[in-house]
Amino acid sequence: MDVRDAARRWADAWAQGWPARDVARIVDLQAEDGDHWASMFRPHRGRAGLRAYVAECFGEETRPAEVWFGEPRVDGDTATIEYWAITYPYDEPVTISGCTLVRFDADGLVTEARDYSHSKEGRHLPPTTLFP
Repeated sequence: MDVRDAARRWADAWAQGWPARDVARIVDLQAEDGDHWASMFRPHRGRAGLRAYVAECFGEETRPAEVWFGEPRVDGDTATIEYWAITYPYDEPVTISGCTLVRFDADGLVTEARDYSHSKEGRHLPPTTLFP
């Protein structure tokens, strides 16, 4: 398994799945017992936990999100992927910028994802230097 390819596949799943609210597209890349830390205080355990988290988030969004993902940076079995998103929970724009550290197993499935992000009310486009 090539970690860079797995990371690009993960980023593409989120980039395509988030605006389409395609929960399965995102969850299918999670190892059955993999953890997703959307917050360091609230881990989502396994595929079921990630599925519930993503479905909850998508359920609050009243318009398709606008998303951008950067090129993965790889070290061993782990990649860091920067992202920027404009979401519309309850029809009000919220901009999120962050990065996710993603660890993969030998099959290219996510065993651990730790998300670090900041959010700001309003619609703020990403700097073109980050996502040309």
